[in-house]
Amino acid sequence: MHTILDQIKRLKALADTGFLYCTNDYDRERYTELHEISIDLMSQISGNTTETLNAMFAPVTDYPTVKTDVRALVLSPDKKQVLLARESADGKWSLPGGWADVGQTPREVAAKEVKEETGIDVVPKALLAVFDKRMHPHPPQPFYVYKMVILCEATSTQLTKGFDVLDAQYFGIDALPELSEDRILKSQIDLVYQKAITNDFEAYFD
Repeated sequence: MHTILDQIKRLKALADTGFLYCTNDYDRERYTELHEISIDLMSQISGNTTETLNAMFAPVTDYPTVKTDVRALVLSPDKKQVLLARESADGKWSLPGGWADVGQTPREVAAKEVKEETGIDVVPKALLAVFDKRMHPHPPQPFYVYKMVILCEATSTQLTKGFDVLDAQYFGIDALPELSEDRILKSQIDLVYQKAITNDFEAYFD
């Protein structure tokens, strides 16, 4: 029963996201219908009325919730280099990662993002940090974001850049390229790198 409910939540999240970004009435009508179906199914599973459920969920354009960004720290075998992906949005580099997906654990998101962006298979090992972007000198952004950095161990070696990035490479920790500072800062990479190489697995937060 919980698995079915999780799938319904995922359906609703996809419908809401689609509605938020759709650009024509045709798509808007269908995403609205998917949202209504998800609410109806949730009502059947949970026992709440559709009116109660609709009142519980504020419009996705207005609800002030924290967004979660999941990033992976992957080191070379000698632990002297860090795996980075070059973002297509600005041509700069970041730790592989992206927005957390509804229905996936942080561990699953980290492994998926590394695979999609760099072609490398990894095993997530430890949560190294949860950064509140407000507490670090990132460029201004409309969303309030928590950034999770997860140490991952590579189990393959063939780099293959993903369709949504420009490149993927390992870089020496003292020779990092220009970083996409909306996504990651050098100070943050330095912090999680030091934790990784010293086996300090007590997560930093804030």
